[in-house]
Order: sequence, then C-alpha cells, then structure tokens
Amino acid sequence: MLKWGLFLAGVLTCTALPAAEHKNVVVFVADDLGMQLGCYGDAQAKTPNLDRLAREGVRFEQAHCTTASCSASRSVILTGLYNHATGHYGHAHADGHFSTYESVRTLPVLLSEGGYRTCSIGKYHVAPEYVYHFDAYLNEGVSGGRNGVRMAQNAGEWIKEDDSKPFFLYVCSTDPHRAGASSFANEKDYPGHTPVKFEAKSLTPPNWLPDQPEVRREMAEFYEAIARLDQGVGALMTVLEETGHADDTLVLFLSDNGPPFPGAKTNHYEPGSRLPLIVRKPGLKQAGATTQARVTWADLTPTILDWCEVQPGPGVPLRPSENTGERKTAGKQQYRNHGKSFLKVLDDPGTDAFDEIFLSHTFHEVQMYYPMRTVISGRYKYIYNVAHQLPYPFASDLYASPTWQGVLAREDDQQMYGRRTVQQYVFRAQHELYDLVSDPDEIHNLAGEPEQAERLKGLQEKLQRWQKGTGDPWVTKWVYE
Repeated sequence: MLKWGLFLAGVLTCTALPAAEHKNVVVFVADDLGMQLGCYGDAQAKTPNLDRLAREGVRFEQAHCTTASCSASRSVILTGLYNHATGHYGHAHADGHFSTYESVRTLPVLLSEGGYRTCSIGKYHVAPEYVYHFDAYLNEGVSGGRNGVRMAQNAGEWIKEDDSKPFFLYVCSTDPHRAGASSFANEKDYPGHTPVKFEAKSLTPPNWLPDQPEVRREMAEFYEAIARLDQGVGALMTVLEETGHADDTLVLFLSDNGPPFPGAKTNHYEPGSRLPLIVRKPGLKQAGATTQARVTWADLTPTILDWCEVQPGPGVPLRPSENTGERKTAGKQQYRNHGKSFLKVLDDPGTDAFDEIFLSHTFHEVQMYYPMRTVISGRYKYIYNVAHQLPYPFASDLYASPTWQGVLAREDDQQMYGRRTVQQYVFRAQHELYDLVSDPDEIHNLAGEPEQAERLKGLQEKLQRWQKGTGDPWVTKWVYE
C-alpha cells in the first residue's frame, strides 16, 4: 500500500475479536470547515491528503450538520439525537453552560459497552464528561488541537498500547476555526507541519461573501489553516498504515459546521450546514464514488454502530413524549436515536433512499437566541425562523472579524453581502422557501407566492410531525403564534 504523504483522518470498530478481524473506527472532525477542499471542486485549496481520502472512499455531496454551531453539533455527532431533545442547545463552555441530559447514551459509552476501547484527541466541547466519557484523552503537545501531526503521533502510541480489542478514535482538529477575531493561528510554529501560504489578491471569495480586500486577506489565512488540517489528516492515515489498521478501519472525515464567516457558520443556509463528508470503508466496492444521498450528523452514530455490529441494550427514554403513544414498560425501553445508518449507501452510492432531512438550531453562544427548524425534501428547502422578529444574531468572533467590520465601515445596509443585501441577511422572514435546483444560493424566497402555497403547507406539516416525533419543545410555537 502506498504511504500517505505525512498526514490523517477518521473511522469505526467492534467486539473482542482477533486483531485481524477487528472493525475499528476513526472519526476526524474539522472545526468550521465548509466545502473548501480540492476534492469538492475548490481549485484554490491545497488539500492533497483529503483529496486522496476521497479517491479511496465515498464523497457525500449532500451531507449536512443539523445545527451549525460547534458544541451543539458535536453533541449530535456523538449521540445520533437532535440537540433539542438532549438539552445541548449551544456552547458547553464559558457563559453557555449547555449540557446533555445524563440519561442520554452516547457513542463512546455504547462502543465501550460493546467491547471497544475509546480515545479522544483534540477538541472535545461537549458536556458533561461522564455522559461523553472516553477511556483516554491524549492532548499532550497538540497545540490546542492545531498540530495534527502530533495528534497522529499520540494516536499511534495509543493504538499500539493494546491491539487485543477494537478501537474508536475520535480526533478533532481546531483548524480552521478562528483564533480570535482576525487570526487563524498561522503565525505559530507547529512541529512536523510545512506552512502553505496563499496570496490574498489571487483568491476569489465564494459568492456568499463580499469580494473585498479584507475578505481576500482573511480567505488567505483560512486556506492556510485548511492546508495544515490536511497535513494532519495525512499523518493519521500514515499511522493507520504503520500500525496495520488501514484495512480494518472505517474512516469518516467531516466538519462540525460551516466556515467562520457571516453567511455560513450559525446559519441553515447551505454554506453553514452543507458540509464535507468523506467515508473510507474497507472492501469498498467503488472507491472514489460520489453520492447525492442526503444525510445529517444525526446519522453518524447509527452508521458507526451498524459497522461495528454493536447492538445497544435497553436505555432510558429522553422524555415521555418520545414514546409516541407506544405501550412501554418503565425501564425496558430500547435504545433509540433520530438518525439512520447510511452504511449501505457506501456500496450503493446511487441510492435514492436518502432524500429528506431535518435540521434544528437554537443557540450558538447563549445570547444568540435564534431558533430555526428546517426541512429539505427533494429540490425544496423550507426554513422556519421561530424568532423572526429578532435581528439575526452574530457570533462574537464573526462580528469582530475584518469581514463584518468592513461591512459596518461602509455604513450602507442596502449594500450587497454576497448575493443578499445586508438588510436581507440581518432581518429574515418567518418562513423561507427555496428551490435549490433553480436557486442554489437561496436568494428568491418563494414562501409568499400563491402557486407555492400547497407546497409550503406540506413542508410545514412535515416539519411539525418531525418536531413532535423528536421531542422538540419549540413545536408549541405553531400553536401560540
């Protein structure tokens, strides 16, 4: 097998089988990354290791986080449950204090019960620890989660400690998240990494951002952080090869939410929620395939459990309303999640079985109350802005960024911010309906058009049924407003 250049990725595993029969898992989560990868058609990015991972795996074109916020999104990744049902509405740290109900059974705990050893390296950002418990946390020398080469080294040492059990390795880079308002931490030295520089004036921002000098400068720093992330992916893949686990490990690479710019992160618009997902499975029938199957991060945990053949035992229900009228004996409820396994999609990427998804966002930072509930069905996307009377709130680092400060300095709320006016971005309609085929930039809101009334009503009814079925407290807003 060809050696990887220098760098890393993410996967899955099961029971106490002989080492050669283990089904291991590595999940690699980037921080604030959108589609800015070569394998997703971004010619400006320099991501050779992730491009190779895509050639060896399956690349999802329609994968979405459910909530475009770091901490809340990670709670969904590790539970298979929408965060409105677990209480993890926003950030676990600082002023947020959001955390998951102690009754929730999480992926690392379920895999541990199934015979796996588990390890977390890098960004964690969920709470409480005993609900999301890993056997090991190996963060020595990782430079706050930005030195992927050292993270891969720590992973290799842990893998070698005990090869008698399958492993679940959860690796979370802090790249390309901002390091403050105007920095991406590129000024620091990361042993094992080779800095990749970008010339700002030669870059073209995506069409959801304004093409201004300060935006180009920020994009140059952003792409450099992505290149560093890519080197970490390569390093981890090298570790899997050198430890003999490249062919028995399911690797998943994804991001928690979209890029750290207004218009993406914290939004249910496509730049904020439609994200990279690359899955490399041993024995894949068609390496290098792409799929249009719509999946969300709620589907990750059931997919991993499916691959590992771990069948969780009885658990505690999240709330009585989740029983949905079924007769159940207290204490004997089966473990449940809100997603479904997409394992079969990997060998059948042309499947049309995954065409409808739901998204749920309530907070980012605690002061950023702006609940959105979204359904994407076929070519149409409906966003319900529950607190539409409020101006759209900004994450503190996005507000302070040179990109948004440049908007404020121009003092014209009718100026264009990407394809929208600033006014349209900040003040949103209660109901937004878009045709993603004819209007992929989500500019022309169809919700008020008479010929779309029946379609709008149908999507609203679907959304309400989903809210009721997943225990969403915000479903009451349909009744009281």
